[in-house]
Amino acid sequence: RSGTLPHSLCVGMGLACQLAQTEMPYDEQWIQYLSNKLESGIRERIPEVTQNGDPDHRYVGCLNYSFAYVEGESLLMALKNIAISSGSACTSASLEPSYVLRALGVDDELAHSSLRFGIGRFTTEDEVDFVLHLLEKHVSRLREMSPLWEMVQEGVDLKSIQWSQDAH
Repeated sequence: RSGTLPHSLCVGMGLACQLAQTEMPYDEQWIQYLSNKLESGIRERIPEVTQNGDPDHRYVGCLNYSFAYVEGESLLMALKNIAISSGSACTSASLEPSYVLRALGVDDELAHSSLRFGIGRFTTEDEVDFVLHLLEKHVSRLREMSPLWEMVQEGVDLKSIQWSQDAH
């Protein structure tokens, strides 16, 4: 629309862009550091976890993991004080498995067990440690309630089981 430009806002926007350009290399290193910390912490503490997506061709501040034998929505509710999402951003409001994860080759069962973590410039190391602690605690608790997890722990190959349909 035509009219007089708000000069103070224009100058402020220019300064914000200049500041962002100056801070960007530091922010990138910080986000990479925290992402690596979260990723290695998950792998070290929690078995049967799959990272979804290409680890080399992604935004490092967006991590998506599937926690086998855990329902993603249950884990999301257990981690209610953490700002995370289930599935992909495109389908976060749906209970259907993410079509993005499906396109990446993730099966429906793992897609239903996925959580998406976002790390930004204001994320702290203490927050990542807190998330790792809660993840380990709640994944373990939810798996203790899973008969499938119990079967896997006993050495049962779930893919070899012939599951039957109830014919009522």
